[in-house]
Amino acid sequence: MTSRRDLLILGAVAAGAAGVGAVVGALALQSGTGAAEFLVASFPDLSGRARRLSEWRGRRLVCNFWAPWCAPCREELPLLDAAWHKYSPRGVELLGIGIDTAPNIREYLKVVNIGYPVLVGEASGLALMRSLGNRGAGLPFTVLLDPEGRVRQTKLGAYTAAELHSGIAALLR
Repeated sequence: MTSRRDLLILGAVAAGAAGVGAVVGALALQSGTGAAEFLVASFPDLSGRARRLSEWRGRRLVCNFWAPWCAPCREELPLLDAAWHKYSPRGVELLGIGIDTAPNIREYLKVVNIGYPVLVGEASGLALMRSLGNRGAGLPFTVLLDPEGRVRQTKLGAYTAAELHSGIAALLR
């Protein structure tokens, strides 16, 4: 005869297994979009401190891959910074991942002032872009993620102001 204590333990184990299954299942479903790879990726910030992209989970995120040597990227940065200033009070975060070395990125950011965080992707940022659907690893490349970490939009090439505002408006819905 099974005691009440045994049933409670069995129920707790089953609930725990269901919870783990839900998380693993959600990540498996997102694996085709690169969201799972995104959330486990880690890059150094400009001071060299490792930052996990999962730090931004639970927020609406605009993640822009760029490089100082990329002309469309350089043109797009002021637009992204303006959007960050406009939408950050509404809970939208912006994150830049520079596909270059830290010294090159730091040097360029002396010329262009942006307020949002920038991480150093170097070559490993290219692999993350590919996992997010940018097979040719072209720049600039931007990914919009919802608070659950789901990819809502990707864009290869520079945004126009109207495209960026439209994408962020959809993210806010």
